[in-house]
Amino acid sequence: MSATKGRVLVVEDEREMRALLEKGLTRRGFVPTARGSADEAFALLESEDFDTVLTDLRMPGMDGIALCERIALNRPDIPVVVVTAFGSLETAVAAIRAGAYDFVTKPVDLDALALVLERAVQHRALREEVRRLRRALGEVSTEGGVVGESLALRRVYELIDRVADSDTSVLVTGESGTGKEVAARALHARGRRRAGAFVAINCAAMPEALLESELFGHVRGAFTDAKTSRSGLFVKANGGTLFLDEVGELPLTLQPKLLRALQERTVRPVGGETEVAFDARIVAATNRDLELAVEEGRFREDLYYRLNVIGLELPPLRARGNDVLLLAQRFLEHFATRSGKRVVGLSPAVAQRLLAYSWPGNVRELQNCIERAVALTAYEQLTVEDLPDRIRDYRAPNPQTQSQDVSELVSLEEMERRYIQRVLETVGGSRTLASRILGVDRKTLYRKLGRRHPAASSGPEDKDDAKE
Repeated sequence: MSATKGRVLVVEDEREMRALLEKGLTRRGFVPTARGSADEAFALLESEDFDTVLTDLRMPGMDGIALCERIALNRPDIPVVVVTAFGSLETAVAAIRAGAYDFVTKPVDLDALALVLERAVQHRALREEVRRLRRALGEVSTEGGVVGESLALRRVYELIDRVADSDTSVLVTGESGTGKEVAARALHARGRRRAGAFVAINCAAMPEALLESELFGHVRGAFTDAKTSRSGLFVKANGGTLFLDEVGELPLTLQPKLLRALQERTVRPVGGETEVAFDARIVAATNRDLELAVEEGRFREDLYYRLNVIGLELPPLRARGNDVLLLAQRFLEHFATRSGKRVVGLSPAVAQRLLAYSWPGNVRELQNCIERAVALTAYEQLTVEDLPDRIRDYRAPNPQTQSQDVSELVSLEEMERRYIQRVLETVGGSRTLASRILGVDRKTLYRKLGRRHPAASSGPEDKDDAKE
């Protein structure tokens, strides 16, 4: 049985018009229930739920304006569409002021009416979803700062919970802005090392000489400004977690020293002669495809496998469904509190735009968008006008508009290659995630792309494939 477009309470005192509306709406996928007076309709609303109400304005007894006011006061969640006489603008304005969602004019065009009712039903659904997600903020798992309830994120939660108490190295991958450091902090917060320090460093943010000293420490006199000895971050993270962000940017000359530290669990400070033991869990993160970096000689294969004992792939925001609204509400509350403004939620129109947008910048872009909107808004709910132009005017690509020129038709092999490339672009170049989506192992993926697999003959790759 196909899904209906929504339940509609039709309020019309004229029997023939009532029957016409019932029949027309049924044919267009709605489930109408008709009543001949506003009093009967309002009484029905006390015991049954409807997605929208369609009412005439001029009726004996309680008229449509009074019904709008009562519904707005007692059932504000139900949008009301009113039918007005042609050209009666003043009456239509009065209905909107009384709380009506929209209006249509007589004579009624049933196709146009169906579109208005569809928008009203969608409006209610979005408003209910925003309210549900606001309530869910107090219930959904947010330990360590991770916010979401989508299936894609629940899988991340499950893996974090399974490995949180382990000392095994974890490699967090995903597009820029997906929250890799947030996931690393969640690993730390949920594990047995939570009482220890969480020490983070961005491997791309400092020159090589300084990075080596930061990681491994130095002794007095090791270089010009080394007036005292200093412990490195490996030692400072004792009992806790060391987070190596953007580890794919680590210089090749430092990679052997990092590999030795991970293998031996000791570090040698710059200029020092003795090894210093450390006890820290290592979590690394990158938005690069390290398998490709290994293949191209930019990253050591043995270091890659030492870091990637457990792989944690973060989904892009566009793959997380309604988490967009959940995160938006969390950011809204944060920035509203910080700015001292009374902003309590998202309008349904804003929710619709946020769900439709592709979010190439992921969670970081959403955070920036909501911070801007809170700063600009003059209302208690964010409006479409508060959104950046790129989000407000975004239109998803329509494959139907693409050229169908026969000269552009390609072979099945070429079509497969293009589709693989499209999947790779969508998942930020991650061959691990792409192979899962395509249903093939990584060796097959590399073969189809016409590239040599970085570890086609090595044991660790076979083991990793078997594990997946």
